[in-house]
Amino acid sequence: MSSQITVNVAGSERAVDQGTTAADLFADDKQVVVARIGGELRDLHHVLLDGDVIEPVLVDEPDGLDVLRHSCAHVLAQAVQETFPDARLGIGPPVRDGFYYDFDVEEPFTPDDLKRLEKAMQKIINTGQTFARREIDDDAARAELAGEPYKLELIGLKGGAAGEVAEGANVEVGGAQLTIYDNVDRTGQVVWGDLCRGPHLPSTKIIGNAFKLMRSAAAYWRGSEKNPQLQRIYGTAWPSKEDLKAYLDRLAEAEKRDHRKLGAEMDLYSFPEVLGAGLPVFHPRGGVIKREMEDYVRARHIEEGFSYVGSPHISREELFYTSGHLPYYSQGMFPPMDVDGQNYRLKAMNCPIHNLIYRSRGRSYRDLPLRFFEFGTVYRDEKSGVLSGLTRVRMITQDDSHSYVTKEDAPAEIRHLLRFVLSLLDDFGLTDYYLELSTRDDGNEDKFIGSDEDWAEATAILQEVADESGLELVADPGGAAFYGPKISVQARDAIGRTWQMSTIQYDFNQPERFELEYQAADGSRQRPVMIHSAKFGSIERFIGVLVEHYAGQFPPWLAPVQVVGVPVAEDFYDYLDEVAARLLAHGIRVEVDKGDDRFPKKIRNASRSKAPFILIAGGEDRDAAAVSFRFRDGSQENSVPVDEAVERIVTAVRDRVQI
Repeated sequence: MSSQITVNVAGSERAVDQGTTAADLFADDKQVVVARIGGELRDLHHVLLDGDVIEPVLVDEPDGLDVLRHSCAHVLAQAVQETFPDARLGIGPPVRDGFYYDFDVEEPFTPDDLKRLEKAMQKIINTGQTFARREIDDDAARAELAGEPYKLELIGLKGGAAGEVAEGANVEVGGAQLTIYDNVDRTGQVVWGDLCRGPHLPSTKIIGNAFKLMRSAAAYWRGSEKNPQLQRIYGTAWPSKEDLKAYLDRLAEAEKRDHRKLGAEMDLYSFPEVLGAGLPVFHPRGGVIKREMEDYVRARHIEEGFSYVGSPHISREELFYTSGHLPYYSQGMFPPMDVDGQNYRLKAMNCPIHNLIYRSRGRSYRDLPLRFFEFGTVYRDEKSGVLSGLTRVRMITQDDSHSYVTKEDAPAEIRHLLRFVLSLLDDFGLTDYYLELSTRDDGNEDKFIGSDEDWAEATAILQEVADESGLELVADPGGAAFYGPKISVQARDAIGRTWQMSTIQYDFNQPERFELEYQAADGSRQRPVMIHSAKFGSIERFIGVLVEHYAGQFPPWLAPVQVVGVPVAEDFYDYLDEVAARLLAHGIRVEVDKGDDRFPKKIRNASRSKAPFILIAGGEDRDAAAVSFRFRDGSQENSVPVDEAVERIVTAVRDRVQI
């Protein structure tokens, strides 16, 4: 019997001894932290079998970062139980840019506790403990984890679908086989263990010192308010101290750009407690931004062949049964209200009412494509814990459109919509984006409606159009709406964060449910295809994103105040008023500071207002019929003739110049 086997390593066949591990193959590359074997992530301690196909995964790759962070979460849990012996374990998954772990403890964690835990974690890391995988059956796991009630609950959910297990719990019991990972010290003694699916790093040493505990917060077990409230510790971990510092710097910059803080400073909007959570109000200056966006986007829709329509905010509940949103989307809708003995609902989407407009009269193939558009305010019953300023609200004003087309013309309409969407994002300065294709979760067919054939056809069309665009395309299995697949545009802002913006959804279900028809060229009655599209997703969220993208320094056409006039002294008020009047005649939003502050403070105030242009006037300027420009970067250009100054400002606004 041969003592060697053949494996495929990164595309090359290789003969190795039986008993060889992935760690043996990649021993010379310390950046390899896990291996992909047969498409599955495995620990480097995994023993290879004949015919295995192996790829190394580096620590700075997405999967490698997840393993690093998941391993760091386990070190945190070990440190918590060493420091607080009565703590009981919840779950500890990796998340974007970090990880968290939930604990049942008597008292909430304090900032001082987090510092103590960081020191305890570093001590564990420095000892170089190894992560050892151990398979275990359900009964043995229950016996071993008898003191961990939350782990016992997860054992009963082993192998279930993600929605049936728990938020983040698939990292522990998502597979068919239960496993425990033991932390083993250098003497070979098991010092701690945790129920976990894995994989993990070969050693805690790889974590190094590039980690940090960020904060703690309350979190309900398995995400349900009916369950006990645990304490969640959030942390982050990176391959190097430089990476950690860069991340913390990005967080600091993001904090400076926080749209909630800037919105208050710039007097754009507020969130009155008496109104209720997730219900913002726009102040006059915020209203300027909102109006400019809506006016521009409304005009662009009309240019692109859309007809503007309107719909009420409430409807009889029956409408949403017809559309299929009840019961598929009932958890996102507010409870029914009784009106004259009938149940009514606040609308959570506009499409059912647009369908009523479509079927209000007979339609011919000559009418298609038929495109409806409105700024429709909808209401979503978001949980209070996920509400966040303008980026997650309960009142959503959608730039919502629906195209009704023949099946044959659906690909062309999707191309048209994608081109339109991208041009709008470019106009607003979000020019770095990629696409995401959200498809049905074939393991949860009961969450989606329609035949396999319809889903396959719709998905193939979206895939084709996305591929033609030449943009990066990322798969999102299971992320489709219940009625059809979608393309979404993921835009990166000025500091590299990704936001889901526009969506284009292919719907073959609602035309059937509403019995929509058109008369074809041969006289037969045919079903149209319905294409949903929201260019911004919601006006509120898009404004929040833009505030953070621009750090409040909007391009001139969007700025609430486009010009601030600052007179050197009171003698020059009238002169700047004359300049302001000329700008106002061109529709420029201008203010002249006639307050009691001294000139240097007026300049500081004008700079804090984030106006694109500050015009200064003193004696020399008035004598020369000129003004001095002061720009956002602090630079200044003196003695600019008023005619030229007006023309430059008007041109910058008209041409939507980014400055």
